[in-house]
Amino acid sequence: MNRIVVATSNPGKVREIEEALAPLGWRCQGLEGVPLPEETGTTYEENAALKACAAAMATGLPALADDSGIEVLALGGQPGVYSARFGNLGNDRERNLHLLEKMRHQTDRRAKFVSVVVLAYPDGKLEEYRGEVEGQLLEGPRGDNGFGYDPLFLPVGSDLTMAEMSLEQKRAVSHRGRALAKLLAAHTSY
Repeated sequence: MNRIVVATSNPGKVREIEEALAPLGWRCQGLEGVPLPEETGTTYEENAALKACAAAMATGLPALADDSGIEVLALGGQPGVYSARFGNLGNDRERNLHLLEKMRHQTDRRAKFVSVVVLAYPDGKLEEYRGEVEGQLLEGPRGDNGFGYDPLFLPVGSDLTMAEMSLEQKRAVSHRGRALAKLLAAHTSY
């Protein structure tokens, strides 16, 4: 296998994944002109599999997709798998403000980022890899890098939020980076 499709139209994500998987020699391409299915799953695994399988079937190539979210202990694990749609708000800034409002009177600010990466083959075979990073929510955003809830999330053992880290620093500690490292390790041992 030397070419895979990444089930996204985001060229930055394609580049990030290709760099992470570079030791395998895989060339990654984005998904052009193929609509992805709606994320109707109730777990990260289901949503990632929906996207990866649709891309593999449409292109005839192995396809990789991920689904991720932030789980806040004081909110019973919310927003979780619904992180991108939390509060039915339109952008990252609004979702961050909504989360901060929900956390206004909470003293327990523990949270974790979760990512599940699914590699789907045209024959229906699936591989799943899960990565998590524990940390806490700040009371306000810090940093301009990253996206989503990165400006609010301070990983355990770090003085930098995910949005203050360089791409290399983030990949070393992030939930997606950890899931991709597991995929890399699994395929390196083949």
